[in-house]
Amino acid sequence: MKEKLVINKKTLKGEDGYKTFSIRIKDETVVSLENLSKESNRSRNELINLLLDYAIKNCEIK
Repeated sequence: MKEKLVINKKTLKGEDGYKTFSIRIKDETVVSLENLSKESNRSRNELINLLLDYAIKNCEIK
């Protein structure tokens, strides 16, 4: 008997624990992110997530 071809369902967008959205940032911030990206060999997306996580954990609201 032939083995069946198993095709796993594709995960729908957003089900990976991430959400996609747009933001507006200053040109100089883009340049800084590009420089950090090149220096660290990390993507801008990865850096933004790292920086946001750090900022959220280290901010204080008065």
